[in-house]
Amino acid sequence: MSTAAIVGAGLIGRAWAIVFARAGWDVRLWDPHRPTLAEAPALIARECEELARHGLVDDAAAVAARARVAVSLAEAVSEADIVQENGPEKVEAKRAIYADLDRLARPDAMLASSTSAIVASLFTEDLPGRARCLVAHPVNPPHLVPVVELCGAPWTAPETMARASAIYEAVGQVPITVRKEIDGFILNRLQGALLAEAFRLVEEGYVSPQDLDHTVKDGLGLRWSFIGPFETIELNAPGGMADYCARYTGFYKRLAADPARPEVYNPENVEKILAAWQGSGDPSCIAARSEWRNRRLAALAAHKKSQPGDP
Repeated sequence: MSTAAIVGAGLIGRAWAIVFARAGWDVRLWDPHRPTLAEAPALIARECEELARHGLVDDAAAVAARARVAVSLAEAVSEADIVQENGPEKVEAKRAIYADLDRLARPDAMLASSTSAIVASLFTEDLPGRARCLVAHPVNPPHLVPVVELCGAPWTAPETMARASAIYEAVGQVPITVRKEIDGFILNRLQGALLAEAFRLVEEGYVSPQDLDHTVKDGLGLRWSFIGPFETIELNAPGGMADYCARYTGFYKRLAADPARPEVYNPENVEKILAAWQGSGDPSCIAARSEWRNRRLAALAAHKKSQPGDP
């Protein structure tokens, strides 16, 4: 049986534990923060029960039982085929943990980071085993949103990338390959472009933040839940993508010539948007809303699973 080590047992780490455990892998959890590590099994079990209610796991108890706490980092990684690291988003912290992982893990174990913003070349260059290291950036929460961005450093072995893609696909994820390092990878660059324009449109008084969200969740997001932007334009003109580009790229060129500027994130504009958004910022409310989001995502995942594949 294959084994995954989850290093960092917070929100993302627990979700990764579920991903591997529901695929039949043994999972070893470790976190330097003891309270986080201690509460992880119960939180994983609760989430597995929620997945079972949507038909996304057959036996919640069996899945949860495959995720077990390790008493040390060495124990967690000693038998691992893959190590999924979920540590702090700081370069120095990554360098420290990867020095330990490279020393403690089996030579054939793959070392993957869940980082959303730090390219692998910044924390793996000096490692003897740097060829086995890569970024495997998930979307929160990865047990419900399956895409994972695989991005190697210049020295990551092609065999590592191929093996990573095969592993993540086998455990039910949708791996995409980022062919060379870029700040923000792919998903966050797309999200960032949309977010900057959203901030600009609210700042300049064109729309409220609530109606902006409706535009995405009740408009663009409905299509994007099963087709991407290229297929969207392919289907939005009788002659396909070439026809769409002939019809509409003049308009898009005008928009691209005047992009949202970094100043949309200045404190005064953030304050303006916070006032218009009228959110409480209360952690308990955010936690409850996050649980609601996960239930909706589970229902959507169940729906997509029940539908036929691409024609």
